Amino acid sequence: MDLPPPPAGPRAVLDVWCELQCPDCRTALGDLRALRERYGDALDIQLRHFPLPKHAHALAAAQAYEEAYAQGRGWEYAEAVLARAEELGTAGEPLLVEIARELGLDAEEFDTALIDGRHLLVVDADLAEGKAIGVTGTPTYVIADQRLDGGQSQAGLRAKIESLTDALLT
Repeated sequence: MDLPPPPAGPRAVLDVWCELQCPDCRTALGDLRALRERYGDALDIQLRHFPLPKHAHALAAAQAYEEAYAQGRGWEYAEAVLARAEELGTAGEPLLVEIARELGLDAEEFDTALIDGRHLLVVDADLAEGKAIGVTGTPTYVIADQRLDGGQSQAGLRAKIESLTDALLT
């Protein structure tokens, strides 16, 4: 299979340590959409998992995201789950499969992936890396070796990310 050529010019990577049951991460979606619109493919926004123990279904949601990513619809799935974060708290894993079905993904494969834990190593690796670099809550952003904590407030973070991105792309 031929892969498309990489985008021309410089690229920047923004790691977003996220938890799909987190209301602060849902709030951050507006900034992420604006960054994607402004920079397009020049800014590679990577969702990294940091499920918090206080949210009972966050670990399953992270694994479900990985299945959506494997099926080619990771960000769309993440946004759909975050939009229903409160409902996830009460509905649990069946909601994750329902959202997959609503998006036209292979819901049976989601169900199987949640049972067999095939994506657990990816989630665990993200969690371990996040802890190693000092992530304590979500959302947390890492760009240009700088960690920005969005769990307390999103105020000013998009401008800071834009400034760092601009410096990386020039």
